[in-house]
Amino acid sequence: MPSVPRLAVAVILYVLAAVPIAVPAEAQPADPAPATLQSPAAFLGYELGEQFTPHHRVVDYVQHVAAGSPRVTVRRYGTSIEGRPLLLATIASEENHEQIDVIRRNNLRRAGMADGRVAGPTAAVVWLSYNVHGNESVSTEAAMQTLFELGDPSNDRTANWLSDTVVMLDPCLNPDGRARYVQWFKRTVGATPNARRVAREHHEPWPNGRTNHYYFDLNRDWAWAVQPETRDRLDVYHEWMPHVHVDFHEQGIDEPYYFAPGADPYHEDITGWQRSFQVSVGKNNARYFDRNGWLYFTREVFDLFYPGYGDTWPIFNGAIGMTYEQGGSGRAGLAVLTETGDTLTLDDRIRHHHTAGLSTVEVTAQNQQTVQEEFSRYYQTAMQNPPGAYRGYVIKADSSGDRLRALARHLKRQRIDYDLVAEDGAVRGLRYATGEDERVDVAAGDLLVPVAQPKSRLAKVLLEPRTTIIDSVTYDITSWSLPYVYGLDAVAVTDDVPLAAGSVRDASAAVEGQGGDTPYAYVARWSSRIDARFLGDLLEEGIGVRVATEPFETEGETFAAGTLIMPRADNHAMEDDFDRVVRRLGSKHGRTLYGVASGFVDRGSDFGSSSVRPISAPHVAVLSGSPLSPYRVGEVWYAFDHQLDYPVTLIDSDDLDAAALDEVDVLVLPDLSGTWDSEAKRSLLADWVRGGGRLISMGGATQALAGHAPFALTETSPAPDTTTFPRRYADRTRDAATEATPGSIHRASVDPSHPLGFGVGDTYYVLKRSSAAFPYLAADEGWNVATLADATPVTGFMGHQAQDRLENTLVFGSQSIEEGTVVYFTGNPLFRGFWYSGFIPFANAVFFGR
Repeated sequence: MPSVPRLAVAVILYVLAAVPIAVPAEAQPADPAPATLQSPAAFLGYELGEQFTPHHRVVDYVQHVAAGSPRVTVRRYGTSIEGRPLLLATIASEENHEQIDVIRRNNLRRAGMADGRVAGPTAAVVWLSYNVHGNESVSTEAAMQTLFELGDPSNDRTANWLSDTVVMLDPCLNPDGRARYVQWFKRTVGATPNARRVAREHHEPWPNGRTNHYYFDLNRDWAWAVQPETRDRLDVYHEWMPHVHVDFHEQGIDEPYYFAPGADPYHEDITGWQRSFQVSVGKNNARYFDRNGWLYFTREVFDLFYPGYGDTWPIFNGAIGMTYEQGGSGRAGLAVLTETGDTLTLDDRIRHHHTAGLSTVEVTAQNQQTVQEEFSRYYQTAMQNPPGAYRGYVIKADSSGDRLRALARHLKRQRIDYDLVAEDGAVRGLRYATGEDERVDVAAGDLLVPVAQPKSRLAKVLLEPRTTIIDSVTYDITSWSLPYVYGLDAVAVTDDVPLAAGSVRDASAAVEGQGGDTPYAYVARWSSRIDARFLGDLLEEGIGVRVATEPFETEGETFAAGTLIMPRADNHAMEDDFDRVVRRLGSKHGRTLYGVASGFVDRGSDFGSSSVRPISAPHVAVLSGSPLSPYRVGEVWYAFDHQLDYPVTLIDSDDLDAAALDEVDVLVLPDLSGTWDSEAKRSLLADWVRGGGRLISMGGATQALAGHAPFALTETSPAPDTTTFPRRYADRTRDAATEATPGSIHRASVDPSHPLGFGVGDTYYVLKRSSAAFPYLAADEGWNVATLADATPVTGFMGHQAQDRLENTLVFGSQSIEEGTVVYFTGNPLFRGFWYSGFIPFANAVFFGR
């Protein structure tokens, strides 16, 4: 390692050098840009690489280029949660700009997403996405230089590319995360960057800048579109459907640059052309990296399997999707020492990303005709010879229709076409509920996703009952089938099904029953997330609500345990407002309300019974801050703010004491990302529960409580290592896969009579991402509400040792401790905000749990 004086001199020289950005030699402009268009350095007042550029200045520069270059236009396609603009620059030759909408529509025609035949001008479309992870901040710096090179009217080389391509450039997908990182770094760095890794400027505080406002990883949200930034991006992406998409990232400080081709496993629905053109792109990138003597690697680590990434999702939409990874990320700052003793600078990182971006545009331009033809073929074969063994996927309507409506909205957001089953009948196929080929009854109005459609491959990837795993060593979850996500009965059909054009209708409010305009009570079913939103609104409006803990029948209708009851007797103080408020909220949420004339039921318990329990409006808090996982905290925070729309208080872990919990009724303890070995904290929580608090622990938080009295849950020790010796060092990663649980779906049994099981049904599909196993609670210790008797995955990969360990274990349950309750979720029911069916038991824990 160099001495401190030498290091300081080196860093100072780097800051003062103002070395021009490295670009492919052929791309260097012959003459300086005209005065009306300034380079980033001229506009910003410093050379790129000398400091991080605040997001508002990035916006200013993008708008400047659009105003000063006839090649560039810019639009604001959305707004981040914190109010920052999301921008998309369109870069094309002047001639192509004059016909840009014709080019765009012709491309949609190639995808079968616009009427008519391709006629007139066309071009290959390259989409460059930067800074989806906020603290991988070099991306946006490189984007500005790339925008300048492409937009510079005097740059003849890029002009040649733009005669055959249209480049869409998004300079910052995650402005809130970037702002969090850049502002922190500017507050932290001294007059001279300190390259020593121990320096505080290389250690971001919790939650760091990677995620968006709600701590979501936007690079894992493409297939789910939970976050508004993703939804806005998908809308504008679908207006173009590009042929090539690059997602720019950063990785560990000591890693060389990574570019395509990607690593195995490739999903089986990635075409041969998509594989081969990745190699072409990689070789062109390598040509420039070799010329500059830069290290790089390919075909490792970053596989192309999980559909939620910025490389795989575009692939399943016909593009050549690729991830480019530069060493650095939030640890690198402006300069950092690598393990070889070199100093990696922000300028170095910009050069690499900028060069790879231009190289990708170049190789696409050189192959523009083939790129467009193969894109057309991708969609033609989707219609004429759809992939897979099934003709379509029938998803049966649930009792309230709300889960099916949620799934239909998901499909619409992804532009996946669906129809409705025209008539009652029976079809043959694989039934998701059993995993068996059988004949299944379907009904008119059930949803059918046909495979013969433009989005055929994406539909198959998201809906197929079993994913085909080519390699067990993967970078993310291995199963995500939407019928399991939404907890719906479905069948992958091999028969033709009579169809009726139509769509799943939005929920419509109604008031039924024999109670007239002023009924004895209003009754509402409980089975979906929207029911929980309805309950939250009722409680916030001060409506007295009860929950039926047993099934009952009245006025010819049967109601399950979990049904909400709003009796007039509990709401006398509201007088005439009672009916108005309940009906208004029912209309707001599209609820069918039953206005019953009497509390005397035909079967079950009358409304005044002790088994019809009142529900109080709980004050809910969520523990946040280190060492909790920002992702898991964000999922809970977002669930309350947007999916449940119910107030929540975030308490920092450093502020957790008895006083902080004084007025809290429900405390959610999300998954822990680090060790939490604090007996004092556990004792504090135990005392609070004893006094009547309800603690909801999830994932790693449950592990932190297990084995510590008075918490009754214990964790099973890992099975002994059965690896045979001697073993090969080269096999170490694959050997570890026997214990791996990257993310598989399992069928759990549920006790629907317990409050945690209300509305869930007899079966719950759990996503397992950990081999942590918890034996059943003893009969005198608590309730095992959802259990996993057979740990064989319904779909996805799990190592055989992990399966053995998870046989006969708890999925979720509860324990009473004196006046209070602990609800244990051994996994994460709110995973990435898209695991819809997990929201129901979570809402049960919040409002009913005991």
